[in-house]
Amino acid sequence: MDSKLTLSNELRNLVEVRIEQTLKGIEETLRQIIEKQEISLKDLKETVKSLEESFNLLSQKWNLEMLYTLFLKGTISFSELKKTLGVNSRTLSDKLKSLKRYEYIERTIKSGPPLRVEYNLTPKGKKTVLLALPLLYYSSSLILVQDTSKT
Repeated sequence: MDSKLTLSNELRNLVEVRIEQTLKGIEETLRQIIEKQEISLKDLKETVKSLEESFNLLSQKWNLEMLYTLFLKGTISFSELKKTLGVNSRTLSDKLKSLKRYEYIERTIKSGPPLRVEYNLTPKGKKTVLLALPLLYYSSSLILVQDTSKT
């Protein structure tokens, strides 16, 4: 199975223009913050250190895949998520607990019978996925490829 998403040149250009606009906006905002606030080396070190926990969580195997799947599916049950990702139950359970603890996802229990547990993204989780997509776009050739059949 081909895991690549093929885009027409027009859609690929649209994606790249929008990502570029977003990146320029973020860069401009950060430059303004840095200019208006004198950030010492100590402050910078503390800021980077405070991000370490988030970086570690999001870079762990399965976490971004789980968030991305929830973004695409909206709400999904434990068994659907397990089947979609091909991850074992214990790992999935641990990862879901961790993502819930850091408020990336919500867990809802639906009364039965049978009793069902469903997961969906919080606003923080959704924004994290959307911000991660440009990184994934630029760092992975598996995400998007150019459709050369229409050129």
